[in-house]
Amino acid sequence: MNQPISVSKRLLYLDWLRVLAVLAVFIFHSGRFFDQYPWHVKNAVTYASVQFFSMFFSSWGMPLIFVISGASLYFAVDKMGKFVVDKTLRLLVPLVVGVFTHISIAVYLERLTRHQFFGSFFEFYPTYFQGMYDQGGNFAWMGLHLWYLLVLFVYSLVFLPVFYVLKLKIRPALDWLGRAAVLPGVVYLLALPVMAIAMRIDPTTPLGNHNMGGWSVLAYIPFLFYGFLFSSNAGLQARLKDGRWVTLALSLAVTCGLVYAYNLYGNTVYPTRPYAIINGGYALMAWLWILTIFGFAIRHLNFARPVLAYANEAVLPFYILHQTVLLVIGFYVTSWRIPDLAKFGIIASSSFVVVMALYEFAIRRVNILRVLFGMKARPALKPSLAPAAGEAD
Repeated sequence: MNQPISVSKRLLYLDWLRVLAVLAVFIFHSGRFFDQYPWHVKNAVTYASVQFFSMFFSSWGMPLIFVISGASLYFAVDKMGKFVVDKTLRLLVPLVVGVFTHISIAVYLERLTRHQFFGSFFEFYPTYFQGMYDQGGNFAWMGLHLWYLLVLFVYSLVFLPVFYVLKLKIRPALDWLGRAAVLPGVVYLLALPVMAIAMRIDPTTPLGNHNMGGWSVLAYIPFLFYGFLFSSNAGLQARLKDGRWVTLALSLAVTCGLVYAYNLYGNTVYPTRPYAIINGGYALMAWLWILTIFGFAIRHLNFARPVLAYANEAVLPFYILHQTVLLVIGFYVTSWRIPDLAKFGIIASSSFVVVMALYEFAIRRVNILRVLFGMKARPALKPSLAPAAGEAD
Protein backbone atom coordinates (compact mmCIF):
# COMPACT_ATOMS: atom_id res chain seq x y z
CA MET A 1 0.00 0.00 0.00
CA ASN A 2 3.02 2.32 0.06
CA GLN A 3 2.27 3.82 -3.34
CA PRO A 4 2.91 7.37 -4.54
CA ILE A 5 0.25 9.73 -3.32
CA SER A 6 -0.05 11.86 -6.44
CA VAL A 7 -1.71 10.68 -9.64
CA SER A 8 -0.80 12.34 -12.91
CA LYS A 9 -1.18 9.83 -15.77
CA ARG A 10 -4.53 9.12 -17.44
CA LEU A 11 -6.56 6.51 -15.62
CA LEU A 12 -7.81 4.29 -18.43
CA TYR A 13 -10.21 2.41 -16.18
CA LEU A 14 -12.17 5.66 -15.76
CA ASP A 15 -12.74 5.78 -19.51
CA TRP A 16 -13.97 2.18 -19.51
CA LEU A 17 -16.18 2.85 -16.50
CA ARG A 18 -17.71 5.93 -18.16
CA VAL A 19 -18.58 3.95 -21.28
CA LEU A 20 -19.89 0.92 -19.41
CA ALA A 21 -21.91 3.06 -16.99
CA VAL A 22 -23.72 4.81 -19.84
CA LEU A 23 -24.38 1.45 -21.51
CA ALA A 24 -25.87 0.29 -18.20
CA VAL A 25 -28.11 3.38 -18.16
CA PHE A 26 -29.20 2.49 -21.70
CA ILE A 27 -30.14 -1.06 -20.65
CA PHE A 28 -31.89 0.32 -17.56
CA HIS A 29 -34.00 2.72 -19.64
CA SER A 30 -34.73 -0.06 -22.16
CA GLY A 31 -36.37 -1.93 -19.29
CA ARG A 32 -38.33 1.05 -17.96
CA PHE A 33 -41.20 0.21 -20.32
CA PHE A 34 -41.72 -2.99 -18.34
CA ASP A 35 -41.13 -2.11 -14.67
CA GLN A 36 -43.84 -0.98 -12.26
CA TYR A 37 -42.63 2.60 -11.78
CA PRO A 38 -44.40 5.39 -13.71
CA TRP A 39 -42.54 6.44 -16.87
CA HIS A 40 -43.17 8.39 -20.04
CA VAL A 41 -44.30 5.35 -22.07
CA LYS A 42 -45.28 2.01 -20.54
CA ASN A 43 -46.00 -1.47 -21.78
CA ALA A 44 -49.50 -2.82 -21.10
CA VAL A 45 -48.01 -5.48 -18.79
CA THR A 46 -45.34 -4.69 -16.19
CA TYR A 47 -43.22 -7.06 -14.11
CA ALA A 48 -42.04 -7.20 -10.49
CA SER A 49 -38.79 -8.84 -11.62
CA VAL A 50 -37.96 -5.85 -13.85
CA GLN A 51 -38.99 -3.60 -10.97
CA PHE A 52 -36.37 -5.25 -8.76
CA PHE A 53 -33.71 -4.67 -11.40
CA SER A 54 -34.77 -1.02 -11.72
CA MET A 55 -34.54 -0.49 -7.97
CA PHE A 56 -31.17 -2.21 -7.76
CA PHE A 57 -29.67 -0.24 -10.63
CA SER A 58 -31.13 3.05 -9.35
CA SER A 59 -29.30 2.53 -6.07
CA TRP A 60 -25.83 2.81 -7.63
CA GLY A 61 -26.26 3.81 -11.30
CA MET A 62 -26.31 7.61 -11.22
CA PRO A 63 -24.18 7.80 -8.04
CA LEU A 64 -21.52 5.80 -9.91
CA ILE A 65 -21.65 8.27 -12.80
CA PHE A 66 -21.19 11.18 -10.40
CA VAL A 67 -18.19 9.45 -8.79
CA ILE A 68 -16.71 8.97 -12.27
CA SER A 69 -17.44 12.63 -13.04
CA GLY A 70 -15.73 13.73 -9.83
CA ALA A 71 -12.74 11.56 -10.65
CA SER A 72 -12.48 13.23 -14.06
CA LEU A 73 -12.77 16.71 -12.53
CA TYR A 74 -9.49 16.12 -10.70
CA PHE A 75 -7.62 16.29 -14.00
CA ALA A 76 -9.52 19.33 -15.29
CA VAL A 77 -9.37 21.95 -12.52
CA ASP A 78 -5.83 23.27 -13.06
CA LYS A 79 -6.98 26.22 -15.20
CA MET A 80 -10.20 27.73 -13.88
CA GLY A 81 -11.03 29.86 -16.92
CA LYS A 82 -10.58 26.99 -19.36
CA PHE A 83 -12.56 24.75 -17.00
CA VAL A 84 -15.60 27.06 -17.01
CA VAL A 85 -15.59 27.38 -20.80
CA ASP A 86 -15.19 23.63 -21.25
CA LYS A 87 -18.06 22.77 -18.90
CA THR A 88 -20.31 25.35 -20.53
CA LEU A 89 -19.70 23.90 -23.97
CA ARG A 90 -19.77 20.27 -22.87
CA LEU A 91 -22.73 20.35 -20.49
CA LEU A 92 -24.84 23.52 -20.76
CA VAL A 93 -24.95 23.81 -24.56
CA PRO A 94 -26.25 20.25 -25.21
CA LEU A 95 -28.71 20.66 -22.33
CA VAL A 96 -30.24 23.81 -23.82
CA VAL A 97 -30.26 22.29 -27.32
CA GLY A 98 -31.95 19.15 -26.01
CA VAL A 99 -34.59 21.04 -24.04
CA PHE A 100 -35.72 22.92 -27.15
CA THR A 101 -35.49 20.02 -29.59
CA HIS A 102 -35.67 16.27 -28.99
CA ILE A 103 -36.80 16.42 -25.35
CA SER A 104 -40.09 17.93 -26.57
CA ILE A 105 -40.64 14.69 -28.53
CA ALA A 106 -40.39 12.67 -25.29
CA VAL A 107 -42.95 14.92 -23.59
CA TYR A 108 -45.22 14.66 -26.63
CA LEU A 109 -45.12 10.85 -26.52
CA GLU A 110 -45.88 10.92 -22.80
CA ARG A 111 -48.94 13.12 -23.38
CA LEU A 112 -50.15 10.80 -26.15
CA THR A 113 -49.66 7.73 -23.97
CA ARG A 114 -51.61 9.27 -21.10
CA HIS A 115 -54.34 10.60 -23.40
CA GLN A 116 -53.55 14.18 -22.40
CA PHE A 117 -53.09 15.34 -25.98
CA PHE A 118 -54.45 14.31 -29.38
CA GLY A 119 -52.80 15.49 -32.55
CA SER A 120 -49.50 15.67 -34.38
CA PHE A 121 -46.15 16.66 -32.90
CA PHE A 122 -46.23 19.94 -34.85
CA GLU A 123 -49.59 20.74 -33.25
CA PHE A 124 -48.16 19.86 -29.84
CA TYR A 125 -44.91 21.84 -30.05
CA PRO A 126 -46.44 25.30 -29.34
CA THR A 127 -48.09 23.85 -26.21
CA TYR A 128 -44.71 22.46 -25.08
CA PHE A 129 -43.93 25.89 -23.63
CA GLN A 130 -47.10 26.02 -21.53
CA GLY A 131 -46.18 25.52 -17.87
CA MET A 132 -43.28 23.70 -16.27
CA TYR A 133 -43.10 19.92 -16.69
CA ASP A 134 -42.49 19.22 -13.00
CA GLN A 135 -45.49 21.39 -12.08
CA GLY A 136 -48.08 19.85 -14.36
CA GLY A 137 -47.07 21.68 -17.55
CA ASN A 138 -45.09 20.55 -20.57
CA PHE A 139 -41.84 22.53 -20.69
CA ALA A 140 -39.10 20.14 -19.50
CA TRP A 141 -36.62 22.83 -18.45
CA MET A 142 -34.33 20.25 -16.83
CA GLY A 143 -34.27 18.10 -19.95
CA LEU A 144 -35.84 14.95 -18.44
CA HIS A 145 -32.86 12.54 -18.37
CA LEU A 146 -30.56 15.47 -19.19
CA TRP A 147 -30.98 16.70 -15.62
CA TYR A 148 -27.58 15.07 -15.07
CA LEU A 149 -25.93 17.64 -17.35
CA LEU A 150 -27.53 20.51 -15.43
CA VAL A 151 -26.68 19.19 -11.97
CA LEU A 152 -23.10 18.35 -12.96
CA PHE A 153 -22.70 21.79 -14.56
CA VAL A 154 -23.95 23.59 -11.44
CA TYR A 155 -21.93 21.47 -9.03
CA SER A 156 -18.79 21.72 -11.17
CA LEU A 157 -18.91 25.51 -11.08
CA VAL A 158 -20.04 25.84 -7.46
CA PHE A 159 -17.33 23.54 -6.14
CA LEU A 160 -14.62 24.52 -8.62
CA PRO A 161 -12.92 26.85 -6.08
CA VAL A 162 -12.88 24.03 -3.51
CA PHE A 163 -11.43 21.51 -5.96
CA TYR A 164 -8.89 24.07 -7.22
CA VAL A 165 -7.70 24.97 -3.73
CA LEU A 166 -7.52 21.34 -2.61
CA LYS A 167 -5.43 20.27 -5.57
CA LEU A 168 -3.18 23.28 -6.12
CA LYS A 169 -3.12 25.40 -2.95
CA ILE A 170 -3.48 23.08 0.03
CA ARG A 171 -2.41 19.81 -1.54
CA PRO A 172 -1.18 18.40 1.81
CA ALA A 173 -4.77 18.51 3.09
CA LEU A 174 -5.98 16.49 0.09
CA ASP A 175 -3.11 14.03 0.55
CA TRP A 176 -4.01 13.67 4.23
CA LEU A 177 -7.62 12.86 3.32
CA GLY A 178 -6.38 10.23 0.87
CA ARG A 179 -4.07 8.65 3.44
CA ALA A 180 -6.90 8.60 5.99
CA ALA A 181 -9.20 6.86 3.52
CA VAL A 182 -6.53 4.20 2.92
CA LEU A 183 -6.66 3.11 6.57
CA PRO A 184 -8.47 -0.23 7.02
CA GLY A 185 -12.25 0.17 6.89
CA VAL A 186 -12.25 3.96 6.57
CA VAL A 187 -13.35 3.95 2.93
CA TYR A 188 -16.57 2.23 4.00
CA LEU A 189 -17.26 5.02 6.49
CA LEU A 190 -17.50 7.46 3.59
CA ALA A 191 -21.03 6.12 3.19
CA LEU A 192 -22.11 7.97 6.35
CA PRO A 193 -22.79 11.41 4.77
CA VAL A 194 -24.82 9.79 1.99
CA MET A 195 -26.72 7.70 4.52
CA ALA A 196 -27.50 10.81 6.58
CA ILE A 197 -28.90 12.59 3.52
CA ALA A 198 -30.97 9.53 2.53
CA MET A 199 -32.35 9.12 6.05
CA ARG A 200 -32.90 12.74 7.10
CA ILE A 201 -33.92 14.78 4.02
CA ASP A 202 -37.68 15.00 3.51
CA PRO A 203 -38.44 13.39 0.10
CA THR A 204 -41.45 15.67 -0.42
CA THR A 205 -39.23 18.78 -0.63
CA PRO A 206 -37.60 20.01 -3.86
CA LEU A 207 -34.10 19.10 -2.63
CA GLY A 208 -35.23 15.79 -1.18
CA ASN A 209 -37.38 14.32 -3.94
CA HIS A 210 -36.06 11.25 -5.69
CA ASN A 211 -36.97 12.24 -9.25
CA MET A 212 -33.34 12.60 -10.33
CA GLY A 213 -31.95 9.12 -10.70
CA GLY A 214 -33.70 7.84 -7.58
CA TRP A 215 -31.80 10.12 -5.21
CA SER A 216 -31.99 13.50 -3.54
CA VAL A 217 -29.91 15.92 -5.59
CA LEU A 218 -27.93 16.65 -2.42
CA ALA A 219 -26.67 13.07 -2.27
CA TYR A 220 -24.66 13.57 -5.45
CA ILE A 221 -22.40 16.12 -3.74
CA PRO A 222 -20.44 13.61 -1.62
CA PHE A 223 -20.30 11.18 -4.55
CA LEU A 224 -18.69 13.91 -6.68
CA PHE A 225 -16.14 14.68 -3.97
CA TYR A 226 -15.32 11.01 -3.44
CA GLY A 227 -14.52 10.60 -7.12
CA PHE A 228 -12.17 13.59 -6.91
CA LEU A 229 -10.51 11.99 -3.88
CA PHE A 230 -10.12 8.64 -5.65
CA SER A 231 -8.21 10.21 -8.55
CA SER A 232 -5.92 12.16 -6.25
CA ASN A 233 -4.39 9.20 -4.46
CA ALA A 234 -2.78 6.09 -5.97
CA GLY A 235 -2.70 4.41 -2.56
CA LEU A 236 -6.48 4.74 -2.23
CA GLN A 237 -6.94 3.21 -5.67
CA ALA A 238 -4.72 0.31 -4.62
CA ARG A 239 -6.82 -0.11 -1.47
CA LEU A 240 -9.99 -0.38 -3.55
CA LYS A 241 -8.33 -2.92 -5.87
CA ASP A 242 -6.87 -5.06 -3.08
CA GLY A 243 -10.10 -5.06 -1.07
CA ARG A 244 -12.46 -5.74 -3.97
CA TRP A 245 -13.42 -9.28 -2.95
CA VAL A 246 -14.16 -8.28 0.64
CA THR A 247 -16.18 -5.32 -0.64
CA LEU A 248 -18.09 -7.59 -3.00
CA ALA A 249 -18.99 -9.89 -0.10
CA LEU A 250 -20.16 -6.90 1.96
CA SER A 251 -22.19 -5.62 -1.00
CA LEU A 252 -23.99 -8.94 -1.38
CA ALA A 253 -24.64 -9.19 2.36
CA VAL A 254 -26.09 -5.68 2.63
CA THR A 255 -28.17 -6.21 -0.51
CA CYS A 256 -29.70 -9.37 0.96
CA GLY A 257 -30.33 -7.55 4.24
CA LEU A 258 -32.04 -4.71 2.40
CA VAL A 259 -34.29 -7.13 0.49
CA TYR A 260 -35.27 -8.65 3.84
CA ALA A 261 -36.01 -5.18 5.24
CA TYR A 262 -38.19 -4.33 2.24
CA ASN A 263 -40.17 -7.53 2.74
CA LEU A 264 -40.47 -6.77 6.45
CA TYR A 265 -41.52 -3.11 6.27
CA GLY A 266 -42.95 -2.69 2.77
CA ASN A 267 -43.49 0.91 1.70
CA THR A 268 -42.27 3.29 4.39
CA VAL A 269 -43.08 6.92 5.16
CA TYR A 270 -40.72 9.72 6.18
CA PRO A 271 -39.67 10.28 9.00
CA THR A 272 -40.41 6.92 10.59
CA ARG A 273 -37.80 4.48 11.87
CA PRO A 274 -38.49 1.94 9.08
CA TYR A 275 -37.95 4.74 6.54
CA ALA A 276 -34.56 5.52 8.07
CA ILE A 277 -33.57 1.84 8.09
CA ILE A 278 -34.58 1.25 4.47
CA ASN A 279 -33.04 4.43 3.09
CA GLY A 280 -29.90 4.23 5.20
CA GLY A 281 -29.40 0.65 4.02
CA TYR A 282 -30.08 1.73 0.45
CA ALA A 283 -27.31 4.34 0.64
CA LEU A 284 -24.86 1.90 2.24
CA MET A 285 -25.62 -0.70 -0.42
CA ALA A 286 -25.06 1.87 -3.18
CA TRP A 287 -21.68 2.91 -1.80
CA LEU A 288 -20.49 -0.67 -1.38
CA TRP A 289 -21.41 -1.56 -4.97
CA ILE A 290 -19.63 1.57 -6.24
CA LEU A 291 -16.49 0.58 -4.31
CA THR A 292 -16.79 -2.95 -5.70
CA ILE A 293 -17.14 -1.71 -9.27
CA PHE A 294 -14.15 0.62 -8.87
CA GLY A 295 -12.04 -2.11 -7.31
CA PHE A 296 -12.61 -4.57 -10.15
CA ALA A 297 -12.26 -1.83 -12.77
CA ILE A 298 -8.88 -0.75 -11.39
CA ARG A 299 -7.74 -4.38 -11.45
CA HIS A 300 -9.09 -5.40 -14.87
CA LEU A 301 -9.83 -2.32 -16.99
CA ASN A 302 -6.65 -0.27 -16.85
CA PHE A 303 -5.64 -0.90 -20.47
CA ALA A 304 -6.02 0.81 -23.84
CA ARG A 305 -7.86 -0.46 -26.91
CA PRO A 306 -8.67 1.36 -30.17
CA VAL A 307 -12.40 0.97 -29.48
CA LEU A 308 -12.01 2.81 -26.18
CA ALA A 309 -11.01 6.10 -27.80
CA TYR A 310 -14.00 5.90 -30.15
CA ALA A 311 -16.45 4.95 -27.42
CA ASN A 312 -15.14 7.56 -24.99
CA GLU A 313 -15.77 10.31 -27.55
CA ALA A 314 -19.22 8.93 -28.39
CA VAL A 315 -20.42 8.47 -24.82
CA LEU A 316 -21.87 11.95 -24.23
CA PRO A 317 -23.84 12.21 -27.52
CA PHE A 318 -25.03 8.63 -26.92
CA TYR A 319 -26.28 9.55 -23.46
CA ILE A 320 -27.97 12.71 -24.73
CA LEU A 321 -29.89 10.92 -27.50
CA HIS A 322 -30.55 7.45 -26.12
CA GLN A 323 -33.72 8.02 -24.08
CA THR A 324 -35.55 9.97 -26.78
CA VAL A 325 -34.77 7.30 -29.37
CA LEU A 326 -35.85 4.56 -26.95
CA LEU A 327 -39.16 6.34 -26.33
CA VAL A 328 -39.90 6.85 -30.03
CA ILE A 329 -39.24 3.20 -30.87
CA GLY A 330 -40.82 1.89 -27.66
CA PHE A 331 -43.97 3.93 -28.25
CA TYR A 332 -44.71 1.77 -31.30
CA VAL A 333 -43.17 -1.57 -30.29
CA THR A 334 -45.00 -1.80 -26.95
CA SER A 335 -48.30 -1.85 -28.87
CA TRP A 336 -47.31 -4.88 -30.96
CA ARG A 337 -48.85 -8.27 -30.19
CA ILE A 338 -45.61 -10.14 -29.59
CA PRO A 339 -43.99 -11.53 -26.40
CA ASP A 340 -42.75 -8.82 -24.07
CA LEU A 341 -39.22 -10.26 -24.03
CA ALA A 342 -39.15 -9.86 -27.81
CA LYS A 343 -40.36 -6.27 -27.39
CA PHE A 344 -37.47 -5.57 -25.04
CA GLY A 345 -34.98 -7.09 -27.45
CA ILE A 346 -36.31 -5.12 -30.42
CA ILE A 347 -36.48 -1.84 -28.50
CA ALA A 348 -32.96 -2.16 -27.08
CA SER A 349 -31.21 -3.43 -30.21
CA SER A 350 -32.90 -1.13 -32.72
CA SER A 351 -32.48 1.91 -30.47
CA PHE A 352 -28.78 1.19 -30.06
CA VAL A 353 -28.35 0.93 -33.83
CA VAL A 354 -30.28 4.16 -34.45
CA VAL A 355 -28.36 6.16 -31.83
CA MET A 356 -25.00 4.92 -33.09
CA ALA A 357 -26.00 5.63 -36.70
CA LEU A 358 -27.02 9.18 -35.78
CA TYR A 359 -23.72 9.61 -34.02
CA GLU A 360 -21.49 8.05 -36.67
CA PHE A 361 -23.06 9.51 -39.80
CA ALA A 362 -24.23 12.90 -38.53
CA ILE A 363 -22.99 14.15 -35.16
CA ARG A 364 -19.42 12.87 -35.41
CA ARG A 365 -18.87 14.18 -38.93
CA VAL A 366 -20.45 17.66 -38.75
CA ASN A 367 -18.67 20.24 -36.62
CA ILE A 368 -21.76 22.24 -35.68
CA LEU A 369 -23.46 19.05 -34.50
CA ARG A 370 -20.36 18.04 -32.57
CA VAL A 371 -20.49 21.34 -30.65
CA LEU A 372 -24.26 21.11 -30.06
CA PHE A 373 -23.83 17.62 -28.58
CA GLY A 374 -20.97 18.54 -26.25
CA MET A 375 -18.03 17.42 -28.39
CA LYS A 376 -15.02 19.44 -29.50
CA ALA A 377 -15.05 20.72 -33.07
CA ARG A 378 -12.53 19.11 -35.38
CA PRO A 379 -9.81 21.52 -36.52
CA ALA A 380 -9.94 22.56 -40.15
CA LEU A 381 -7.62 20.69 -42.46
CA LYS A 382 -4.39 22.63 -42.98
CA PRO A 383 -3.81 23.74 -46.59
CA SER A 384 -0.47 21.89 -46.70
CA LEU A 385 -2.27 18.65 -45.89
CA ALA A 386 -5.09 19.10 -48.38
CA PRO A 387 -4.90 17.01 -51.59
CA ALA A 388 -3.47 18.86 -54.56
CA ALA A 389 -5.64 19.58 -57.58
CA GLY A 390 -6.09 16.43 -59.62
CA GLU A 391 -4.71 14.23 -56.83
CA ALA A 392 -6.76 11.18 -55.89
CA ASP A 393 -8.89 11.63 -52.72
